[in-house]
Amino acid sequence: MSLESMPLASGYLKATALADERVAAAAEIEIRNFDGGATLFGMANELFADGAPDVLAFSVLGWNYREFGALAETFKQLNPDGWAVFGGNHVSGQAERVFGMHPYVDVVVNGEGEFAFRDVLLARLDRESARSLHRVDGISFRDQDGAVTTTKDRPRIENLDEIPSPFLTGAIPLTGEDGRFRYDVALLETNRGCPYKCSFCYWGGAVGQRVRAFSRERLRREIEIFARHEVHTLVLCDANFGMLPIDLEFVEDVIETRARHGYPKSIETSWAKNKSAVFYKIVKAMKDAGLHSSFTLALQTLDEDTLDLMNRRNMKVNDWEGLAAWLGKEGLDCYAELIWGAPGETVETFMKGYDRLAGHVSRVAVYPMLILPNTTYHAERERFGLVTVRGNTDDFEYLLSHDTMSPRDNQYLHRFVFVSRLVAENPVFRYVWGPMRTLGGIAQSELIRSLMEFFENDPHPGTEPFRSGMVASFTDSDVLAPAVALLYGSEEAKDMLRRWWRESVLPLVPENVRSIVDTVFEFDLLTLPAYTLPGRIPSPRRAGETLPEVEVDGERYYVRRDIWKGFDVPAFTLALRREEPWEHLLSGTVSSVYYKVGADRFLPSTNHEEIIYYMGRLETQLARPRRGLAQQEGRR
Repeated sequence: MSLESMPLASGYLKATALADERVAAAAEIEIRNFDGGATLFGMANELFADGAPDVLAFSVLGWNYREFGALAETFKQLNPDGWAVFGGNHVSGQAERVFGMHPYVDVVVNGEGEFAFRDVLLARLDRESARSLHRVDGISFRDQDGAVTTTKDRPRIENLDEIPSPFLTGAIPLTGEDGRFRYDVALLETNRGCPYKCSFCYWGGAVGQRVRAFSRERLRREIEIFARHEVHTLVLCDANFGMLPIDLEFVEDVIETRARHGYPKSIETSWAKNKSAVFYKIVKAMKDAGLHSSFTLALQTLDEDTLDLMNRRNMKVNDWEGLAAWLGKEGLDCYAELIWGAPGETVETFMKGYDRLAGHVSRVAVYPMLILPNTTYHAERERFGLVTVRGNTDDFEYLLSHDTMSPRDNQYLHRFVFVSRLVAENPVFRYVWGPMRTLGGIAQSELIRSLMEFFENDPHPGTEPFRSGMVASFTDSDVLAPAVALLYGSEEAKDMLRRWWRESVLPLVPENVRSIVDTVFEFDLLTLPAYTLPGRIPSPRRAGETLPEVEVDGERYYVRRDIWKGFDVPAFTLALRREEPWEHLLSGTVSSVYYKVGADRFLPSTNHEEIIYYMGRLETQLARPRRGLAQQEGRR
C-alpha cells in the first residue's frame, strides 16, 4: 500500500533495546518506515545518505523479503563489518533458505524478537563476531566454517509488560510535521497467542499457544494516547479478540476514553472464531456506545472435507448462521472471510459456500490461498499435491493446482475473486445484493459471474481496464487497487456499471420488483465515497458544484443537499433482512447525503474495513449536524 503504516514490530524492538542501560548509553536506534510505493533505489538513498549504520535490522514478510535481501547486499558494500539482521514470520525457522538466498544476512531471529534483538545488540557492543553468537538464544547464524548454527529456542514471553510500550516510551513517532497523527490507523496488541493450529496459518509463531495478555493499566494508557491524537480506528493485532474477559475490559476502557475525548470511534480486529458469552457482551457494549466495528466471521470455507484438512473442525464455527442473524437484527455490520484454493475445495463447493454466506452477511471477502513458511500446508505439500510458484516481486508461494483444483479451475476462480473483491468486498455494492436475492431470485455469485462475462465481452474502451485486471489477477496481486480507484473515482466507470445493469441484469428481474432493485442499485452508486482520480472533478461533486462541509460527531463530512429522492434504502434492506414488513418503506423521500472527508487516503489501499466508514449516508443514518463549516471550493 502506498500509505504509511504504523511500524509496530520495529517499535517493540526499539523500545525493548533502549530499556537496557548499556544499549541506551551506547547506541542510537532509528526506525525507517517505508510505504508500498517505495523503490529499492529510493530506500537505499534514504538509508545510506549519511553512511551505513553498524546494525541494520529488517522486519520481514513475504512482500518485502527480496527487497530487504537486496538492501542487505548494498549495506554490506558500505559497511562490510556491519550486521544485517532478519526477523519476522517469513524468515523465522528458515535460516538455511535465507542464508542460501541472501548471503549478506548475518543473523536470523526465530520467534519473538524483542529480547533476542536486544541480546544481539549487546553482543555487538561486546565486540563479538557475528560468526560466534552461540550465547544468544533464539537466533540462527553461520559459524566460522560457514555452517548454519541455530541456538536453543527462546521461551515465549510470559509477562508481556516486560516489553516496553513503543507508544508510552515514544519509540514510534506518532505525528507528522503538521502535528497530526501520521498513520492510517493505530496498531496495537492486547494479547499474544492462538490456541488453534490452522493448516494455512503461522500467526507470529504463536499457533497452538496459550494466550497471554498485556496488563489492563498499560493498555488503558495506550488508548489514552491514541484518543488525544484523535485516532479514529484501533486495529488490534490479536488472533482471537473477544475470547477472554479481559477483552471486555479493554472495550469498556475504550468506551470510557471515547466518552471523554470523542475518540477512538471504531475497533477492527480478528475476532475470536468461537463466539463466547464474552463476545456477545462486547458487541452489546459497543452498540450501546456507538463504537463501530466490522464483525468478522473468519470461516475460510464451509465445506466439511476442506475444514478437516484445514484442521479447523474444533472451532465450532457451524453456529455462524445464528450469530449472523443476531448481528443483523442488532443492525450491526457483519462480514465473512473465505479462502479460495484450500486443499479439498472445488469450484462447486466454493460457490455453494459463497452464496450460503452471502445470504447472511453484508460483505464476503475472498482471498486466494498462499502457502506460507512454517505451516502444515508448507510442511506436508506432497500430501495435498500442491503445485506452487513464487511471486514476481514477493516471496509468497502462489497455488497453481492441487489434488482437488485444476489449473483451469484456479484461473477461473481467480477472475471471480477479482470481481468479487472489486464490487462486493470493498464494496461498490452494499445494499443491492439482498433485494436481488430475495425479490429478484438471483444469487450473489450469479451477479458476479454476469459482471465477469460483461467485462470479457463488452467492446467499449471503458471496460478494458477491468477486463485486463480480471485476467492479470491470477499472476499479479496488485491489479485490484487501480480498478477499485477507477470505479470509485470515475463517472465513466459508474456509467459502465449502469450499462451492465440495464443490459444484463434488469431483464432477468421480475417486472413487479424491477423499479425497487433499480432504485437500490442507484443508491449504491450515489453513496460511493467522495473520491476522485487525479485530474478529475471530485466525485460525487459534478462540474460547477460546490460541496459544503459540516461537522457531525466531531468528524467532517461533505454534503450534497437534497440529492436523494428515492425511498430509504438502508431501512428497506434492513427490514427485508429481518423478514419484517417493508412495503410501507417504499414511499419516496428527499434527503441529503453525507460523505466523510478523507477517503483519498484509504481507497487505493483496498482496506475494506476502513473504506466502509467513507460511504455516503442519509441524514437518518447520522447524528444531527452540530455546526457548519464554510463552503470550500476545490478543497480536495
